[in-house]
Amino acid sequence: MKSPKALQPLIDDGIVDAVLRQLKSGKEASVFLVSCGGAVRCAKVYKEAEHRGFHKLAEYQEGRRARGSRDARAMGKGSRHGRREQEAAWKNAEVEALYRLAAAGVRVPQPHGYYEGVLLMEVVRGADGEVAPRLNDVAPEPDVARAWHAFLVRQIVRMLCAGLIHGDLSEFNVLLAEDGPVIIDLPQAVDASGNNNAFRMLRRDVDNVTAYCGRFAPELLDTEYAFEIWKLYQDAELKPDSPLTGRYVHDDTAADVEGVLHQIAEARAEAEARQRGREAAEADD
Repeated sequence: MKSPKALQPLIDDGIVDAVLRQLKSGKEASVFLVSCGGAVRCAKVYKEAEHRGFHKLAEYQEGRRARGSRDARAMGKGSRHGRREQEAAWKNAEVEALYRLAAAGVRVPQPHGYYEGVLLMEVVRGADGEVAPRLNDVAPEPDVARAWHAFLVRQIVRMLCAGLIHGDLSEFNVLLAEDGPVIIDLPQAVDASGNNNAFRMLRRDVDNVTAYCGRFAPELLDTEYAFEIWKLYQDAELKPDSPLTGRYVHDDTAADVEGVLHQIAEARAEAEARQRGREAAEADD
């Protein structure tokens, strides 16, 4: 097939020998099968921001570190340089997440390098030796659905122990390899300790996996792994092999709204008093 423009520099440099075929074209990237030194790899070509369909980018990027204070300020101001840095950070996020998660024992495609905005990684193959199907394309028996659910919940835990949350996990970005599920598509991976939306995204990941597997094993729909996992994480007790029950006792204690409002009023009064003191001191000068 004709080589896509984004892959031509890799061909010119001898990193890619030939483009075999396109696997998919999504909202954020296009994926191609390529030949590299006799091996077949996946080449993920990221789309530029104006061509991407992924929404609410800011909430995913919260907590990500810029390379320097100048870059951070530029990203905050939304300048041309800042937009370039933000774009680079978005593309680099999946590369960094893949290496980090692979090292932590999470089932993700093995990365093989990042060149000119193109991520090279292993081809995940199914039981028939062909490119693995997505979980969404498979209808498992109840026992298999339970096993997949247990495995994916454990993968979510292992990711969180590595400091990351997928942020968009569902049956559409899990491939079914010959030896089990493999998690893909991580450009929106969330820094668990630095993002205010972390628990909401963790819960959504767990809920999506549970909703899919629960179609085939309905009793899974009554579990609450997200709350249990997050509590262990907050208490610094979460480990990759932490025992989980899927049960969680919610705190039904009514919030002391009146007390909170009283504390806010006191803090406001103190701030106003300090401001009056400063103004008085300036007037005396």
